[in-house]
Amino acid sequence: MNDVIPRYLPPDFQMDGLCDAPAVKTALAPGDGVVPDNYHGTSNHPEYVHLGGGEWILAAESRMDSVLVLRDTYLEVVEARRVRQGDPVVIGRTENGEEGIYVHVHGFDPAEDAVADKFTFRTRGTRETPFSRSYDDLYSVLRHDRDHGHISWVLGPAVAFDKDSRDAMQGLIETGYCHALLAGNALATHDLEAAYFRTGLGQNIYTQHLQPMGHYNHLDIINKVRQAGSIPQAIRDLELQDGIIYACEKQKVPYVLAGSIRDDGPLPEVISDVYRAQDAMRAHARNSTTVIALATQLHSIAFGNMVPSYRVMPDGTVRPVFFYIVDMSEFSADKLANRGSAQAVAILTNVQDFMMNLWNNLKP
Repeated sequence: MNDVIPRYLPPDFQMDGLCDAPAVKTALAPGDGVVPDNYHGTSNHPEYVHLGGGEWILAAESRMDSVLVLRDTYLEVVEARRVRQGDPVVIGRTENGEEGIYVHVHGFDPAEDAVADKFTFRTRGTRETPFSRSYDDLYSVLRHDRDHGHISWVLGPAVAFDKDSRDAMQGLIETGYCHALLAGNALATHDLEAAYFRTGLGQNIYTQHLQPMGHYNHLDIINKVRQAGSIPQAIRDLELQDGIIYACEKQKVPYVLAGSIRDDGPLPEVISDVYRAQDAMRAHARNSTTVIALATQLHSIAFGNMVPSYRVMPDGTVRPVFFYIVDMSEFSADKLANRGSAQAVAILTNVQDFMMNLWNNLKP
């Protein structure tokens, strides 16, 4: 595609095992939310099915842990809970054409990664890794996707606890580097707390000094927003002038606040039904070309499970979906990889330093 976005190499369907592959088979779903035996469970890699006669089709909007529903010549990826009785579900557990299904895992492999040595050191990112190249690649990707992609941010509340990182995120939203924001009650609550009280969990967001009775502040801001009836109305009523949520409202950037069992309040916009929240997040996962997940383990893994490793663009080209996870420890990155999102790139640092690196390199 260009120097920033790697070119996709589709499978060679003339190779042995694919040129003579059988047509894929389907079985009707026996009930709503029930899939047939031997259903094919999807990965986050490009997956093709053979319709017969050498015609292979790619699942355009994939996600892992779902099923394929074949509707004439269109392949739909559907969460099992959304399958309806009578849907023609693709069956088969093999992945190399034996049952008309092919999972393509090397479509974006760069030639320079074909190292001849079978034994090498430092093959994955750890706390010893220098991340200079990762940052440079990310700057290039973000500049490209600001105008030609869809950048989704998955934010934990730590981004709002520091004045500089909060200002940086606001700046990135206002300059077009955010097309969707995924978070929970905490991020929005503490960002609005910072806008009104200048604190995060009662601590001054600049000096980090604890404020008298500051532990009430996040509860008070939730109460004020609930009294106003909505976040936009509270921003107007309280005359808030800065912050992440303020910037999203100002720039009309959509945000999804997915609730959890431990939420205070919550804010009116928080979606408490977990499956409604998943559906709302999934809508942005389908559009994402770059994802940046910061200091939020559960939301990072959840969104990672929804995002495929590729996206079919409106012009029919296939490109990778970049996924960056930023955290202080390797745990979240390892957990995400263990859940199947092996394409996730880890940058191990605190989110405040990360945000300032981004803003200092991307700001106008």
